[in-house]
Order: sequence, then structure tokens, then C-alpha cells
Amino acid sequence: MSGIAMPKPDAATLARRAEIVADMRIIVPGEGVVDTVHEMRAFESDGLTAYRQLPLVVVLPETVAQVSRLLKYCNDRGIRVVPRGSGTSLSGGALPLEDAVLLVMSRFNRILEIDYPNRTVTAQPGVTNLGITHAVEQDGFYYAPDPSSQIACSIGGNVAENSGGVHCLKYGLTANNVLGIEMVLMNGEVVRLGGKHLDAEGYDLLGAMTGSEGLLGVVTEVTVRILKKPETARALLIGFPTSEQGGQCVADIIGAGIIPGGMEMMDRPAIHAAEDFVHAGYPLDVEALLIVELDGPATEVDHLIAAVEAIAHRNGSTTCRISQSEEERLTFWAGRKAAFPAVGRISPDYYCMDGTIPRKELPRVLAGMRELSEHYGLGVANVFHAGDGNLHPLILYDANKPGELEKAEEFGADILRLCVKVGGVLTGEHGVGVEKRDLMPEMFNEIDLDQQMRVKCAFDPNHLLNPGKVFPQLRRCAELGRMHVHRGQVAFPDIPRF
Repeated sequence: MSGIAMPKPDAATLARRAEIVADMRIIVPGEGVVDTVHEMRAFESDGLTAYRQLPLVVVLPETVAQVSRLLKYCNDRGIRVVPRGSGTSLSGGALPLEDAVLLVMSRFNRILEIDYPNRTVTAQPGVTNLGITHAVEQDGFYYAPDPSSQIACSIGGNVAENSGGVHCLKYGLTANNVLGIEMVLMNGEVVRLGGKHLDAEGYDLLGAMTGSEGLLGVVTEVTVRILKKPETARALLIGFPTSEQGGQCVADIIGAGIIPGGMEMMDRPAIHAAEDFVHAGYPLDVEALLIVELDGPATEVDHLIAAVEAIAHRNGSTTCRISQSEEERLTFWAGRKAAFPAVGRISPDYYCMDGTIPRKELPRVLAGMRELSEHYGLGVANVFHAGDGNLHPLILYDANKPGELEKAEEFGADILRLCVKVGGVLTGEHGVGVEKRDLMPEMFNEIDLDQQMRVKCAFDPNHLLNPGKVFPQLRRCAELGRMHVHRGQVAFPDIPRF
């Protein structure tokens, strides 16, 4: 496996592989255990395909009882476990470990309940994001968070990564749309957090679990909020001579008090790739393309379209198309949704980044990325959630050329450092995983990281769930300030203790 340091495999676990596989077959009978090298190849990486590693064994349980037994078995024997949903993660969060059981939740694929009076859907974690909308759309409802991978990504994985999507500007990330979960702790205990009610008493453990990247527990059930489809939704396709003008238009729209349902931006390389792939009618003579969707009552939408059109004109827009039908609106979005695979047609490989900045810093960061592109000699196509400042630069490289992957990684690291420098953060929705793990000290000091690790220790004191992810250095929970007693004496016995 290239480039990144991972926990040293446990020799005792590797030596007991045959025994562990046999025990897994008892816990999950039938075809739920995959242990041959050939069959495990399908699970050797997630969406960050630059890093690959075969797991110890792949297990696909079908019941909560099986998940509970599996985790307790591994906890009692000190065996590491890596949870996995659909494997669409772009940060290496589901990257297997050589000595770890890969716990794949894709067989948990049923909608359990649709509750229209409470406007909720309860689903198993392997249900796809788009599958929830499909289950309720005939009654005029939908699930708002919509990552580009929504046709494939699982709702359990969305909870793990706190996924967003093109409509998260107005309707929120996964964290704003999940009401409750059932989860299994590493010791096999099954617990419920939240529910159909709006607020829960006590600490916000549901908030802690959302975006925890598989480090705290394994989600086995999710209750989400569904929304009524807006009366009207229309989109504007606006072209600009420069990315800076497009970025300023974004800031001015938000500054005018307008919160679009979605607001996305692409630069020239991404525009051309998407148009060649989807034929959405994108203008090819612009440097930046803005898609702005407005929804609500028809009269309000008409008023807001006029306001956005005027703001775009003041910022020097050279083209502006307004969707005249639902089909045309969806076509506008089709190019944006397909931008990632479209860029794959213009470069042998690309490295998809994910950082978030204050909106007003967009022109500065775009200029900085152009300078970095020249410095590293690698192209970059920009696709991003402009409304909330979530950037997705796609660094173009060729893995067959020696040193290009390493250059792409360093280029990406410099983009994320720039995001933090201007007041942003390392990730918006892809998570930290292994990709951004060693950049965490750019944003957090050691005290911050230790406090985060203490949360991990409260859920998983033996550090068996998804080790090697998120935290830049592995340390045992005992090294984080727990009281150490040696031969009946604590350190510094003269200090009063309560």
C-alpha cells in the first residue's frame, strides 16, 4: 500500500486467521463471509482508489444480532474492525486493514417504516440515499441531502461522513436531517440515540455519531426527516468571464438575503468535461459557470429569479439561461452531478479534494489554486458547492508516471492548508479518513486532538474500531491522562484528588 503509515498488523491476529474465519462463518452463516483473495479484491479500497489493502476477511451480516455478536467476538479477542457501507467514501475512511475484519453493511437494505404524519423514514443503513427519495416521491416527499454519489452511497455511510450535496445550502447536511439511529458499540451493546422527536435529553450523542467516520460504533438503523417537494423549482445557468466574478456573484446573492435551494460552480475544465459527457447545453466560452436553483411558491421563485439575474448582470455575467421546464432544470443539474466521472474522461487519474472556506475568500483561494497548479505542473478542475464554500478541486495526474501521485497528494495538501489559512476547515463532507489524517495538526493542536480522542476512548477504549483513521498518531486511551496506579500509589500522591 502506497504512501501512508497505518497501524502495524497484529502478528497474533494474522496467525489465527483460519480460526477467525471459521468463527465468522458460525456468526454469519451462509454466504456472508468472503475470505479468498480473488473475491476480497472488490473490497480492497473505497472511492479513494490510490490506496488499497486486502482485509483479513470480509463479513456481510444481515441482522443486528449478528453485528452485535461479531463486534463482541472481536472486542473480546482484540481484533480490529473496519465498518463499510457502499464504499463510495473519498477519504479512505473505509480502507481495509490487513489484520482487521471488514464489516460490510450492504445487506441491511430495507426501508423499515414510512411515517408521513411525522414526516420520517426509518431505514436500514445499506439503503441508498436516493432509495429513500424513491420510496416517498409518489406522495410528493423527498430526502434533501443529495451527494453526487446518491444513486450508490448508503444512508449509513452518509451518517458516518455527515454527507451533504448540492441542496445542503438551504436544507442542511446529514446532521440536520437525521433524527435518530440504532447503533452497536464495540462491546456488542445495542443502543438507540434520538428518535422521531425533535429534541433528546442529555448530551447530543447523535451529533457526535454523525460524522464520526466509523470510529465510535456501527449504525444499524437510521431515522431521517423527509420534506414535501417544493411547489416550484427553477434553475439559472449563469456564465462569467472569470472565476473571481462568479465567486463575487455567489457572495452577493447570499449577502442580499437570498438562500437558494442549491448553488454550484464549475470552472472551464470541469464545464467542458461535463458538457462533453452529458450534453446539458453548458456555454463553452466562459471561465466559470454558476447553477442557482430557487424553490418555493411560484410567485416567490419568479421574484427571486429576477433578483439573482440582476446580481449576476452587475457581476459581469455573459450568459444567463433560466429553466423553463422540470426537464430542463434536471438537465442543468445532470452535468454537475456527472462532473466527477466526466473529469475521469480527460485525465488518466484524478485526486478529488474536499475543503471548506468562508464564501468571501473564494476569489483568493481560486487564485491560490491556480498558482499551486503552475507550481506542481498538474492541472486542476474545480467543482464546488459555492453557496456554503465547500470546494472539490479535482487534481489531474497520471499514476503511471513516477512521482505524479506523490505530487498530486502534496498539491492537495497545500490546497487544504490554504483553506485553513483563510479561516476554513479541512473537510466539508468527505471526512478525514486517511487522506487528511496527517493534516489534522494544521487545524488542531495536541490538546484539541487529545480531547477528541477521549470521546473515541469512551466508546471504544481498546481502539479496535477503524484504527489508523482521522487521528494523526495512534495512542492508547491510557496515555490520555487516565490515572495510573503503580504498586498501590498514584503519581504525585500529595495532590488532593476528588
